[in-house]
Amino acid sequence: MWKTPRVFKTAPDGTAFALSGPEDKPVVALIHGLGLCAGVFNGMLPALEREFRVLRYDLYGHGQSAPVPSKASLKLYSDQLAVLLDYLDVEQASVVGFSIGGMINRRFALDHPQKLTALVILNSPHDRGSDGQLSVEQRALQVREQGAFSTFDAALKRWFTLACLASADPSPDLVREWRGLADPESYAQAAWVLANGVRELSSPKPEISAQTLVITCENDTGSTPEMSVAIADEIAGAQVMIIPELQHLGLMENPVLFSAPILNFLKKG
Repeated sequence: MWKTPRVFKTAPDGTAFALSGPEDKPVVALIHGLGLCAGVFNGMLPALEREFRVLRYDLYGHGQSAPVPSKASLKLYSDQLAVLLDYLDVEQASVVGFSIGGMINRRFALDHPQKLTALVILNSPHDRGSDGQLSVEQRALQVREQGAFSTFDAALKRWFTLACLASADPSPDLVREWRGLADPESYAQAAWVLANGVRELSSPKPEISAQTLVITCENDTGSTPEMSVAIADEIAGAQVMIIPELQHLGLMENPVLFSAPILNFLKKG
């Protein structure tokens, strides 16, 4: 399922994107994580495309998209999606964001609430505490000084279960391939946004008002169940779901565990 050819188009700002699924269905936009690309959602696509018009795209400096056009920030990435929706004449969309994508879609909910119908936040960080924050900032600095792959091998152990890493699952190798596609400067800037952007998302004013589902995995050490509960506590009516056993990239190990509750949530909305 991971080797599906990527037939993407390019928007005027250099954003690589693809639309799939029935043209008369509501739009769901998918935002990937740091050092990845839209391919991270491939395992979920068959289910999503049966019910929705699915918009996949690569963040600036990732996958097939152009490098960041200015200094990276959550607002820059939020506006990237808003501009893409305008280019495609899409008035509103539900937005599913993974990891930094779940930070970007929260920023999108604050910056462009009129364009949002529902919010799904996957494996995304929140207040890490002083020690956790220092650790993430140190990794971002290491990336800046030593390159995108300097933190990679340690990351794989946080992202995938031991069973997955010991198996023939192609996911870890794909993640390595995707990181190699990232523009080095864009990646370093995005890593710093991932490290520091949580500060502007804590106790947001005005509050996020969209219908929201927050999901993470039981053993995700960087986007913990406690963080997901804290995110939901700041959004009125938000739902929380914790997927057992899996780690940060559980959506690649077992996509159905993610696509089923997301579809149930969005269809009810």
